[in-house]
Amino acid sequence: MLNAQNIQCPYCGERIEILVDASAGDQRYIEDCQVCCRPISIEVWIDADDNPHVSVAGEDEA
Repeated sequence: MLNAQNIQCPYCGERIEILVDASAGDQRYIEDCQVCCRPISIEVWIDADDNPHVSVAGEDEA
């Protein structure tokens, strides 16, 4: 199941929307910002109620 999540780019500060696959469980991956094209480190974890939570960082912070 794909869930839309709004995140803020750690580089340019723009809010962007990403799709998170909650059925895939906890994840860590890199996705480019749709505005400035810099790589964002994205960490997704699923809580006990199957709700996805997202944490983002720049490559220098990850």
